Order: sequence, then C-alpha cells, then structure tokens
Amino acid sequence: MHEKIDKAYSVLGIIKGNFINMNSHSFILLYKYTVRPHVGLEYANGVWCPFRKGDIEALEKVQKRATKLVISVKHLPYEERLNRLNLPTLKYRRLRGDMIEVFKLLNNFYDKEVDFMLPLKPAFSTRGNSYKLQNYSFHYDLRKYSFCPRVTKVWNSLPDSVVNVVTVNMFKAHLDKFWQHQQVVFDFKAELTGTGNRSEFVFNV
Repeated sequence: MHEKIDKAYSVLGIIKGNFINMNSHSFILLYKYTVRPHVGLEYANGVWCPFRKGDIEALEKVQKRATKLVISVKHLPYEERLNRLNLPTLKYRRLRGDMIEVFKLLNNFYDKEVDFMLPLKPAFSTRGNSYKLQNYSFHYDLRKYSFCPRVTKVWNSLPDSVVNVVTVNMFKAHLDKFWQHQQVVFDFKAELTGTGNRSEFVFNV
C-alpha cells in the first residue's frame, strides 16, 4: 500500500509542477484520471479494503494534499474543500463501490461461471429491502473485513427505492441521493449512519 501511496504523491508532484493556478474543473479532471484510479487509491477495492485507522488516514491524506492544488480552496479545512469541489472522501467511495458490486452480483451482471453467490436472507422481514443478505458472525479480522461480511449490514439498510432499479447508473444515482447527507461523504472520520435525503444531487465521483 505504501508503494502505491508514494506513487500517488509522485504524480501529484508532476501535476503541481506543470499546472499553476488550477481551477476546480481542471483539478477534478486531472485528479480523477491521473491519480485516483491509476496509482492504487482505488485499486481492487472489492477485494482489498483498508479497515485499520492508520491505513484509512494514509490513503485519505493523498486526496487531502491533492485538494490543496486548487488555490481558491487551499486555505479551507479538508472537509470544506471537498464540499466546495463536490468531491466525496475516498472512504465514501469505497462504501459506494462495495454497494455497486453487490448490486451487480445480485443482478447477474457478471458471468455466473466466475462470480460467487451472495447468500440472501429469507424474505420475512418488512424492514430494509427485498434483497437482504444473510448476516453471519466472524471472529477474525481476515474474514470480518472481507467483502461479503463487510457489505451485508450496509446493503441491508438500503430501501427498495434504491435497490429496485434496472441499471447500474440508476443505482448509483439513487444511492447518492439516499446518502447525500451522510457525514462520511465529506468527513472520512465519520461512520455511515441513518438514512439520507432524496433530493437531487450529483457528485464529482
């Protein structure tokens, strides 16, 4: 992980040395397409997702430094910079990415011969959604923070209005609207709680 973080900082250094007085639009384009996806900040998140506080902070620190490249918001606290740039935390994007993968798996977007089945819970509960996952308890971190255990509680908290859609893009839009007022969107130290407001909102994701 540290090797990927060092590479991300190197790319940020190149951007800083070649682009002066960037506006928010230019920064979003450069950051999204040269730093975030290609240097490991979001590499294989479905398989590997940090759960230790130090690892989460180390990854987020890359984006924290990156947002200071925008001169107009450089003086603001990190959470406010993200808000002004309409850019969610990396922690939020990992939560969001997990939910997108669950949606794809449950809706057979992958080849059935190579993917795995998520265990569905018997349909007797009226809370949550119609595709609730079976919850299991694990004692060791190796299993507890692997994909299936970590996504179950979050997925089960989503309502049918979010999960009962037909395309991935529709699911993304509904999920972002449902979670838009979650504190974790702009504060990586926060945890996902409660439910969100459903008014219109589009993230720079």
